Amino acid sequence: MLIEKTLRNSVRAFATIMVLTVLLSSIPARAQDGAAYAFLISTGSLCDTGDSGACPAVAKSNGGDTFEMSGAGVFNTRQKTVIATGTFTHRSHDGNALETGIWIADELASFDPYGASASALMRGDGALGPASFGAARSRMFATSMPAGGLAVLHIRLSPMRGAAKTATLQVNCALGRVSADQTTDGIRLAVDGGSEEFNEAISGRTLFVLTSEQAGATPRKPTPHVAQ
Repeated sequence: MLIEKTLRNSVRAFATIMVLTVLLSSIPARAQDGAAYAFLISTGSLCDTGDSGACPAVAKSNGGDTFEMSGAGVFNTRQKTVIATGTFTHRSHDGNALETGIWIADELASFDPYGASASALMRGDGALGPASFGAARSRMFATSMPAGGLAVLHIRLSPMRGAAKTATLQVNCALGRVSADQTTDGIRLAVDGGSEEFNEAISGRTLFVLTSEQAGATPRKPTPHVAQ
């Protein structure tokens, strides 16, 4: 339990630093480079809402085992590049921890965007962070916008003991134009070569943030013409 708690605290701190750095630096989302997103999985400000089901994100198999996950990262939709990491705990159907470790994303397999959601900024549940962020929070969302979507990531699971495994992680954020079968936040996981798929999203909060240099740009005033 101590190791698991230490891992979670380390990743949570990493997530906060990563996301704030990415958003405040306003990564350009130029058309030729594809769209750039930052994302959270049951970590950072998503865990400060008072909602007991927000963290961690939990996916369940038909046999009753669960995967608990948290993490954060950034990705580019055209280049299919991703930088992301987090923690995981695999539990048996009776709640015993079978393995605990760190996951690292290797590749963005796909991303289905649901669109930006300006209304998410007005939600009163604190999902986007406490008001105490003040000017920093205002600057963050002047050049960024909360968005929904379904990301599919190829990841590597590295447990504290035993061999590493590869897996496919689905991350769903139910903001924007959401389809009827994706109306809740959550994760799903399929371990390569595993006998079970963790295809039931039980709990967890997720968030994608679309970064754009145009989102909060202030129009430039025309340059006065000076007669020669």
